[in-house]
Amino acid sequence: MRSPRTTPLAALAGAAILSLAACGSGSSSAGPEQVTLTYRLWDEQQKAGYDKVMAAFEKANPGIDVKVEVLPWDQYWTKLTADAVAGTAPDVFWMQPTSFPEFVTKGVLADMSELKLDTSRYHQTVVQTFTYQGKLYGVPKDWGIVGLLYNKDLFKAAGVEMPDKLTWAPDGSGTLLETARKLTVDENGKHPGEAGFDKDKVETYGFASWNHYQTQWMNWVVSNGGKLLDKPFGKYAFNDDAAVQALQFGVDLVNKHFVSPPATQTNPPTGKVTDMFNRGQVAMFPANNALLPFVAPEANFEIGVAMMPEGPAGRAVNLNGLAEVVYANSKNKQAAMKLAAYLASDEPQKLMADEGYVFPAITGLAQGYVDYWKAKNLDVTPFLKEAEGTTFPLPVTTGFTGFENKMVQIFNEMYLGKITPKQAADQAVAEGNASVG
Repeated sequence: MRSPRTTPLAALAGAAILSLAACGSGSSSAGPEQVTLTYRLWDEQQKAGYDKVMAAFEKANPGIDVKVEVLPWDQYWTKLTADAVAGTAPDVFWMQPTSFPEFVTKGVLADMSELKLDTSRYHQTVVQTFTYQGKLYGVPKDWGIVGLLYNKDLFKAAGVEMPDKLTWAPDGSGTLLETARKLTVDENGKHPGEAGFDKDKVETYGFASWNHYQTQWMNWVVSNGGKLLDKPFGKYAFNDDAAVQALQFGVDLVNKHFVSPPATQTNPPTGKVTDMFNRGQVAMFPANNALLPFVAPEANFEIGVAMMPEGPAGRAVNLNGLAEVVYANSKNKQAAMKLAAYLASDEPQKLMADEGYVFPAITGLAQGYVDYWKAKNLDVTPFLKEAEGTTFPLPVTTGFTGFENKMVQIFNEMYLGKITPKQAADQAVAEGNASVG
């Protein structure tokens, strides 16, 4: 699972889709009884697991062959958009929350009602994410959630214990800032608030606060009682008082409390916060568990996992679920639906969990994922515990993919201190709502 980036979905013009839909899928039939399905994904690492999944499916369904096709993230969305417009989309493919509205509202995705899935078996945030007008348009596949990775070696060297519960409030009170101060040290061994501390010569930062909506400010907003949208497929609403206070907190960690790297080092697209964590320059790093296969092998220190801090409204954490969707105009739709039904079952989801790829969407099958990482000396149960609490999806509304770059640009200016959080929120909400619908 990847954090969403810009996807060129503006090309999904309704007229183009409708006029070309009759072209059908690019899949081919090898004969009157043999069907070949194309299954498209973007994660090369997961392909190894899906090769096993598809082999099991083909064995149980000898009349169906599945071609697994991998495209890198950026190419994935460009090609998928073009294929949807041309009427040649793959039979079954991965879908993520912020792209879902564009595809479902243009009639690209098949209604999954005929599968009669028991949706209570899956994590409800994933189910809600891929529900449109009361119908499910994606088989819940997996989920990733934001947790707090931390450098156990830095904690030990500083003589600091990870609190049983991290907390924060807009005024700076709580155990998060207190802990981050103890872990932030300049080249002379001084901490923020001590006489002689030099904010321009910090060797180790206690926390990574930066302009990354999925792992950062959206979590602050919801944990402070704010809203990202007024309703699913609705308008942006993250410029009320609670949201602005939360944004101010995230910026203050950088520009007031000096426990996080300056935005000149972290602002996208060139920011390298992950690299800073791996180099031991940042002690606490909010990250989606999907980043573990990329971070863990690179770290030369022991990584710990903690739950995200609780805000005034409690702990609310982004849960980014994925779904497997069926192309509405697949010429092999019956076979594609059969594959979707299989992917919704225990066998494939357990396999992907047991091999450490993902937390499965089916609740109760996560232990294999936990055991996989435990064998690598990493306790990932805090991610699982968070998923049992208050979670929220990324904004599920039309226009996000076209708005995302502008939103990031606006919040870059906010983290640099060039505009206030209120100005940034008002501007971003206005820009975003102009793109909705």
